[in-house]
Amino acid sequence: MPRPIIPPGIRPIIPPGVSPGIRPGIRPIIIDTDPGIDDAVAILLALAAPELQVLGLVAVAGNLPLAATARNALSILELAGRPEIPVHAGCPRPIGRNPVDAEHAHGAGGLGGLVLPLPAIAARPEHGVFYLIDKLRAAEPRSITVCALGPLTNIAMALVAAPEIAAGIAELVVMGGASHGAGNATPAAEFNIHADPHAAALVFDSGVPITMVPLDVTGGVRSTPERIAPIRAMATRCGAAIADLLGPRRALGQPPMAMHDPCVIAYLLAPELFQGREVPETREVNVAIETQSPLAIGMTVVDWRGLSGRRPNARVIETADADGVYRLLAERFARLP
Repeated sequence: MPRPIIPPGIRPIIPPGVSPGIRPGIRPIIIDTDPGIDDAVAILLALAAPELQVLGLVAVAGNLPLAATARNALSILELAGRPEIPVHAGCPRPIGRNPVDAEHAHGAGGLGGLVLPLPAIAARPEHGVFYLIDKLRAAEPRSITVCALGPLTNIAMALVAAPEIAAGIAELVVMGGASHGAGNATPAAEFNIHADPHAAALVFDSGVPITMVPLDVTGGVRSTPERIAPIRAMATRCGAAIADLLGPRRALGQPPMAMHDPCVIAYLLAPELFQGREVPETREVNVAIETQSPLAIGMTVVDWRGLSGRRPNARVIETADADGVYRLLAERFARLP
């Protein structure tokens, strides 16, 4: 695999005790995902970023059943010309509830109206949970960033089976939750957390350093013709596919989807896009997950005022520069074939 070109201003530094297989000066990430329209855009953004080393993708059931999310992950890697990156299929159902999906939002194939060829590559035989355990157990302390773009089932199972792997996680960046109680799966719950609230509760109670990118923020990062135009004008296979993903979901008769999951990768690349004038920093707060109430299951209860007395367990993003995110997308996607 060719070494990516390091953009001006980024100087690779070889840290002591760097883990085998991880390139010095580049942030190694594992993406846990359920592609998914916006998952696909997020994966392609990570592949286009020379500052990031995508170690592997782990598929989880969420937007679609596991077989479809694993297939889409493989097809996205082939589209980007990166078939060497491993894909591992993880958990096919949530921990403590019946499966739910979001086919109504993503289409039967998961990618709206975009149809990619069936992948020529196959998922690796190792279960996604075991892959997470093996990779994080072998990692240097606080060295690997885990990007969670779907339900947290795989990550919860890995932490339950091998709690010591928490030491290898530099940051767990979660697209999920609603920081002010307005959900999209129910009036109270965002889809990724609602799909497996018990897993989310386990992860948020694990002590892993978590950054939560909630629906309140990502819901405002929406496509417009002006934001998509530079990507559509690239005249590359990835540019054409991404423009279709960003545009109206014509096959479903729906408007463009908010780019929820790409905000996770954009936060890693340009955290300044998520620091508004009135909110200069993310806030460390306690986030609790409702797992019992029929009305509010999957709700992320964010203790903004510290009323519960529970210790902070997450940094919660509060704002996003949507125009800036789309400029970042256009700049990075120009690197893809």
